[in-house]
Amino acid sequence: MVEVTTRTLHGRLLLKPSPELTELVLGIVGKAQALYGMTIHAFVFLSTHAHFLLSPTDAGQMAVFMQFINANIAKEAGRLYDWRERVWSRRYRSIVVADEKAAHARLRYILAHGAKEGLVWTPGAWPGPNCVAALTTGALLRGTWFDRSAEFRARQRGETVLPSQFATTFDVRLTPLPCLQHLSADQRQSECRRIVGEIQSKAETENKEKGRQPMGVAAILAQDPHSKPASTDRSPAPFVHASDDSTEMEFRAAYRAFVDAFRTGAARLRERARELSDMFPRCAFPPPLPFNAPA
Repeated sequence: MVEVTTRTLHGRLLLKPSPELTELVLGIVGKAQALYGMTIHAFVFLSTHAHFLLSPTDAGQMAVFMQFINANIAKEAGRLYDWRERVWSRRYRSIVVADEKAAHARLRYILAHGAKEGLVWTPGAWPGPNCVAALTTGALLRGTWFDRSAEFRARQRGETVLPSQFATTFDVRLTPLPCLQHLSADQRQSECRRIVGEIQSKAETENKEKGRQPMGVAAILAQDPHSKPASTDRSPAPFVHASDDSTEMEFRAAYRAFVDAFRTGAARLRERARELSDMFPRCAFPPPLPFNAPA
Protein backbone atom coordinates (compact mmCIF):
# COMPACT_ATOMS: atom_id res chain seq x y z
CA MET A 1 0.00 0.00 0.00
CA VAL A 2 1.19 3.52 -0.80
CA GLU A 3 0.10 7.05 -0.04
CA VAL A 4 0.43 9.26 -3.12
CA THR A 5 0.63 13.06 -3.00
CA THR A 6 0.65 15.56 -5.88
CA ARG A 7 0.93 19.33 -5.40
CA THR A 8 0.04 22.24 -7.66
CA LEU A 9 2.56 24.68 -9.09
CA HIS A 10 3.60 27.33 -6.51
CA GLY A 11 0.81 26.08 -4.25
CA ARG A 12 -1.74 27.87 -6.46
CA LEU A 13 -5.42 27.11 -6.00
CA LEU A 14 -5.65 25.41 -9.39
CA LEU A 15 -7.83 22.62 -7.97
CA LYS A 16 -10.29 25.07 -6.40
CA PRO A 17 -13.53 23.15 -5.77
CA SER A 18 -16.46 23.56 -8.11
CA PRO A 19 -19.23 21.20 -9.22
CA GLU A 20 -17.69 21.13 -12.70
CA LEU A 21 -14.21 20.19 -11.46
CA THR A 22 -15.59 17.52 -9.12
CA GLU A 23 -17.44 15.83 -11.98
CA LEU A 24 -14.35 15.99 -14.18
CA VAL A 25 -11.98 14.65 -11.52
CA LEU A 26 -14.24 11.75 -10.58
CA GLY A 27 -14.66 10.93 -14.26
CA ILE A 28 -10.90 10.91 -14.80
CA VAL A 29 -10.22 8.78 -11.71
CA GLY A 30 -13.00 6.37 -12.68
CA LYS A 31 -11.70 6.10 -16.25
CA ALA A 32 -8.14 5.47 -14.99
CA GLN A 33 -9.39 2.78 -12.62
CA ALA A 34 -11.32 1.11 -15.45
CA LEU A 35 -8.23 1.15 -17.68
CA TYR A 36 -5.63 -0.01 -15.16
CA GLY A 37 -7.58 -1.85 -12.45
CA MET A 38 -6.14 0.17 -9.57
CA THR A 39 -7.22 -0.63 -6.00
CA ILE A 40 -8.25 2.67 -4.40
CA HIS A 41 -8.89 2.90 -0.66
CA ALA A 42 -9.33 6.64 -0.19
CA PHE A 43 -8.60 10.00 -1.82
CA VAL A 44 -9.12 13.73 -1.44
CA PHE A 45 -8.50 16.78 -3.64
CA LEU A 46 -7.88 20.09 -1.91
CA SER A 47 -7.30 23.34 -3.80
CA THR A 48 -3.52 22.93 -3.77
CA HIS A 49 -2.85 19.18 -3.59
CA ALA A 50 -4.33 15.71 -3.79
CA HIS A 51 -3.85 12.50 -1.78
CA PHE A 52 -4.53 8.88 -2.71
CA LEU A 53 -4.30 5.71 -0.63
CA LEU A 54 -3.67 2.91 -3.16
CA SER A 55 -2.69 -0.75 -3.31
CA PRO A 56 -1.03 -1.16 -6.73
CA THR A 57 0.04 -4.55 -8.02
CA ASP A 58 3.46 -3.06 -8.84
CA ALA A 59 5.21 0.23 -9.53
CA GLY A 60 4.42 -0.02 -13.25
CA GLN A 61 0.67 -0.03 -12.63
CA MET A 62 0.94 2.92 -10.28
CA ALA A 63 3.05 4.88 -12.79
CA VAL A 64 0.58 4.57 -15.68
CA PHE A 65 -2.41 5.15 -13.36
CA MET A 66 -0.99 8.36 -11.89
CA GLN A 67 0.32 9.53 -15.26
CA PHE A 68 -3.18 9.26 -16.72
CA ILE A 69 -4.79 11.03 -13.76
CA ASN A 70 -2.31 13.88 -13.44
CA ALA A 71 -2.10 14.53 -17.20
CA ASN A 72 -5.86 14.66 -17.70
CA ILE A 73 -6.64 16.63 -14.53
CA ALA A 74 -4.03 19.20 -15.58
CA LYS A 75 -5.71 19.55 -18.99
CA GLU A 76 -9.23 19.81 -17.60
CA ALA A 77 -8.33 22.16 -14.74
CA GLY A 78 -6.41 24.37 -17.16
CA ARG A 79 -9.36 24.40 -19.53
CA LEU A 80 -11.86 25.12 -16.73
CA TYR A 81 -9.85 27.84 -14.99
CA ASP A 82 -8.11 29.38 -18.03
CA TRP A 83 -4.60 28.34 -16.90
CA ARG A 84 -2.14 27.77 -19.75
CA GLU A 85 0.93 26.81 -17.75
CA ARG A 86 1.63 23.45 -16.12
CA VAL A 87 -0.58 22.59 -13.16
CA TRP A 88 1.60 20.25 -11.07
CA SER A 89 4.80 21.40 -9.37
CA ARG A 90 6.53 18.03 -9.92
CA ARG A 91 5.77 14.34 -10.38
CA TYR A 92 3.76 12.60 -7.69
CA ARG A 93 5.41 11.40 -4.46
CA SER A 94 4.57 7.90 -3.21
CA ILE A 95 5.35 6.64 0.31
CA VAL A 96 4.95 3.01 1.28
CA VAL A 97 2.47 2.24 4.08
CA ALA A 98 4.19 -0.68 5.79
CA ASP A 99 1.57 -2.10 8.18
CA GLU A 100 -2.14 -2.13 8.97
CA LYS A 101 -1.94 0.28 11.90
CA ALA A 102 -0.14 2.80 9.71
CA ALA A 103 -2.76 2.27 6.98
CA HIS A 104 -5.53 3.08 9.43
CA ALA A 105 -3.65 6.25 10.44
CA ARG A 106 -3.26 7.32 6.80
CA LEU A 107 -6.98 6.78 6.19
CA ARG A 108 -7.73 9.05 9.16
CA TYR A 109 -5.26 11.63 7.80
CA ILE A 110 -6.95 11.70 4.38
CA LEU A 111 -10.43 11.93 5.88
CA ALA A 112 -9.34 14.87 8.06
CA HIS A 113 -8.60 17.16 5.11
CA GLY A 114 -10.66 20.32 4.98
CA ALA A 115 -11.39 20.26 8.71
CA LYS A 116 -7.83 19.98 10.04
CA GLU A 117 -6.79 23.09 8.08
CA GLY A 118 -9.73 25.09 9.44
CA LEU A 119 -11.39 25.40 6.03
CA VAL A 120 -14.71 23.72 6.91
CA TRP A 121 -16.33 22.56 10.15
CA THR A 122 -16.40 18.87 9.29
CA PRO A 123 -14.60 16.79 6.62
CA GLY A 124 -17.86 15.93 4.86
CA ALA A 125 -18.48 19.62 4.15
CA TRP A 126 -15.42 19.95 1.90
CA PRO A 127 -16.91 20.81 -1.53
CA GLY A 128 -14.13 19.26 -3.61
CA PRO A 129 -13.66 15.63 -4.71
CA ASN A 130 -13.36 13.37 -1.64
CA CYS A 131 -14.43 9.98 -0.35
CA VAL A 132 -16.03 10.94 3.00
CA ALA A 133 -19.65 10.34 1.94
CA ALA A 134 -18.72 7.12 0.13
CA LEU A 135 -16.97 5.68 3.19
CA THR A 136 -19.50 6.85 5.78
CA THR A 137 -22.80 6.30 3.94
CA GLY A 138 -21.99 4.21 0.86
CA ALA A 139 -22.73 7.10 -1.53
CA LEU A 140 -21.74 6.62 -5.16
CA LEU A 141 -18.64 8.36 -6.51
CA ARG A 142 -19.67 9.10 -10.10
CA GLY A 143 -18.15 11.46 -12.63
CA THR A 144 -17.98 12.13 -16.35
CA TRP A 145 -15.09 11.40 -18.70
CA PHE A 146 -14.96 13.58 -21.82
CA ASP A 147 -13.11 12.11 -24.80
CA ARG A 148 -11.37 15.26 -25.95
CA SER A 149 -9.53 13.43 -28.75
CA ALA A 150 -12.83 12.30 -30.25
CA GLU A 151 -14.17 15.84 -29.92
CA PHE A 152 -11.12 17.21 -31.75
CA ARG A 153 -11.40 14.69 -34.59
CA ALA A 154 -15.10 15.49 -34.99
CA ARG A 155 -14.37 19.22 -35.22
CA GLN A 156 -11.61 18.51 -37.74
CA ARG A 157 -14.24 16.80 -39.87
CA GLY A 158 -16.36 19.95 -39.66
CA GLU A 159 -18.99 18.43 -37.37
CA THR A 160 -20.88 20.33 -34.69
CA VAL A 161 -19.90 18.84 -31.34
CA LEU A 162 -22.47 18.83 -28.54
CA PRO A 163 -21.21 19.22 -24.92
CA SER A 164 -22.10 15.64 -23.91
CA GLN A 165 -21.62 13.96 -27.29
CA PHE A 166 -18.40 12.21 -26.30
CA ALA A 167 -19.06 11.94 -22.56
CA THR A 168 -19.06 8.67 -20.60
CA THR A 169 -20.05 8.15 -16.97
CA PHE A 170 -17.63 6.29 -14.68
CA ASP A 171 -17.87 5.25 -11.04
CA VAL A 172 -14.91 5.23 -8.66
CA ARG A 173 -14.86 1.98 -6.68
CA LEU A 174 -13.32 2.05 -3.20
CA THR A 175 -11.82 -1.06 -1.60
CA PRO A 176 -11.84 -1.34 2.21
CA LEU A 177 -8.50 -1.37 4.00
CA PRO A 178 -7.27 -4.91 4.76
CA CYS A 179 -7.70 -4.18 8.49
CA LEU A 180 -11.41 -3.42 7.91
CA GLN A 181 -12.31 -6.14 5.40
CA HIS A 182 -13.51 -8.52 8.12
CA LEU A 183 -16.32 -6.06 8.94
CA SER A 184 -19.64 -5.82 7.15
CA ALA A 185 -20.38 -2.80 4.95
CA ASP A 186 -22.54 -1.24 7.68
CA GLN A 187 -19.83 -1.82 10.29
CA ARG A 188 -17.18 -0.24 8.07
CA GLN A 189 -19.37 2.79 7.50
CA SER A 190 -19.98 3.05 11.24
CA GLU A 191 -16.22 2.92 11.88
CA CYS A 192 -15.60 5.66 9.31
CA ARG A 193 -18.35 7.81 10.86
CA ARG A 194 -16.66 7.35 14.22
CA ILE A 195 -13.34 8.50 12.75
CA VAL A 196 -14.97 11.53 11.13
CA GLY A 197 -16.69 12.41 14.43
CA GLU A 198 -13.34 12.35 16.24
CA ILE A 199 -11.78 14.49 13.51
CA GLN A 200 -14.60 17.02 13.81
CA SER A 201 -14.26 17.20 17.61
CA LYS A 202 -10.51 17.70 17.34
CA ALA A 203 -10.98 20.40 14.69
CA GLU A 204 -13.52 22.25 16.86
CA THR A 205 -11.10 22.20 19.80
CA GLU A 206 -8.24 23.52 17.64
CA ASN A 207 -10.44 26.23 16.16
CA LYS A 208 -11.36 27.44 19.66
CA GLU A 209 -7.74 27.34 20.84
CA LYS A 210 -6.58 29.31 17.80
CA GLY A 211 -9.57 31.65 17.86
CA ARG A 212 -10.40 30.99 14.23
CA GLN A 213 -13.58 30.43 12.28
CA PRO A 214 -13.55 28.00 9.35
CA MET A 215 -13.50 29.74 5.98
CA GLY A 216 -16.74 28.08 4.90
CA VAL A 217 -17.91 26.63 1.61
CA ALA A 218 -19.06 29.93 0.07
CA ALA A 219 -15.68 31.60 0.59
CA ILE A 220 -13.82 28.53 -0.71
CA LEU A 221 -15.88 28.47 -3.91
CA ALA A 222 -15.32 32.22 -4.39
CA GLN A 223 -11.50 32.01 -4.37
CA ASP A 224 -9.43 32.89 -7.43
CA PRO A 225 -7.86 29.63 -8.73
CA HIS A 226 -4.80 31.55 -10.00
CA SER A 227 -3.95 32.90 -6.55
CA LYS A 228 -1.56 31.28 -4.11
CA PRO A 229 -1.21 31.42 -0.31
CA ALA A 230 1.32 33.82 1.17
CA SER A 231 3.05 30.88 2.85
CA THR A 232 2.68 27.13 2.99
CA ASP A 233 3.33 24.90 5.98
CA ARG A 234 5.02 21.71 4.79
CA SER A 235 6.71 19.17 6.97
CA PRO A 236 9.39 16.82 5.60
CA ALA A 237 7.91 13.71 4.01
CA PRO A 238 8.69 10.48 5.91
CA PHE A 239 10.67 7.72 4.22
CA VAL A 240 7.93 5.19 5.04
CA HIS A 241 4.69 5.16 7.03
CA ALA A 242 5.20 2.58 9.78
CA SER A 243 3.59 2.17 13.19
CA ASP A 244 6.79 1.07 14.99
CA ASP A 245 10.57 1.31 14.63
CA SER A 246 11.13 -2.38 13.86
CA THR A 247 8.78 -2.29 10.87
CA GLU A 248 10.51 0.82 9.56
CA MET A 249 13.95 -0.76 9.95
CA GLU A 250 12.81 -3.89 8.10
CA PHE A 251 11.52 -1.78 5.25
CA ARG A 252 14.71 0.29 5.11
CA ALA A 253 16.81 -2.89 4.94
CA ALA A 254 14.65 -4.31 2.15
CA TYR A 255 14.85 -1.04 0.23
CA ARG A 256 18.65 -0.89 0.57
CA ALA A 257 18.88 -4.42 -0.83
CA PHE A 258 16.67 -3.35 -3.76
CA VAL A 259 18.85 -0.29 -4.47
CA ASP A 260 22.05 -2.35 -4.33
CA ALA A 261 20.61 -4.88 -6.80
CA PHE A 262 19.41 -2.05 -9.06
CA ARG A 263 22.84 -0.40 -9.14
CA THR A 264 24.51 -3.71 -9.92
CA GLY A 265 22.09 -4.25 -12.79
CA ALA A 266 22.60 -0.69 -14.05
CA ALA A 267 26.37 -1.19 -14.19
CA ARG A 268 25.96 -4.42 -16.15
CA LEU A 269 23.51 -2.72 -18.51
CA ARG A 270 25.97 0.10 -19.23
CA GLU A 271 28.66 -2.46 -20.09
CA ARG A 272 26.27 -4.32 -22.37
CA ALA A 273 25.15 -1.04 -23.99
CA ARG A 274 28.70 -0.24 -25.00
CA GLU A 275 28.95 -3.64 -26.69
CA LEU A 276 25.71 -3.00 -28.62
CA SER A 277 26.42 0.64 -29.52
CA ASP A 278 26.86 -0.25 -33.22
CA MET A 279 23.17 -1.22 -33.39
CA PHE A 280 22.14 2.47 -33.36
CA PRO A 281 23.28 5.49 -35.39
CA ARG A 282 25.61 8.03 -33.85
CA CYS A 283 24.05 10.89 -31.84
CA ALA A 284 20.88 8.90 -31.11
CA PHE A 285 19.17 7.94 -27.86
CA PRO A 286 18.47 4.18 -27.79
CA PRO A 287 14.89 3.31 -26.77
CA PRO A 288 14.25 2.96 -23.02
CA LEU A 289 13.69 -0.42 -21.46
CA PRO A 290 10.19 -1.50 -20.42
CA PHE A 291 9.18 -1.79 -16.77
CA ASN A 292 10.59 -4.97 -15.24
CA ALA A 293 7.31 -6.42 -13.97
CA PRO A 294 7.25 -9.35 -11.53
CA ALA A 295 6.80 -12.77 -13.10
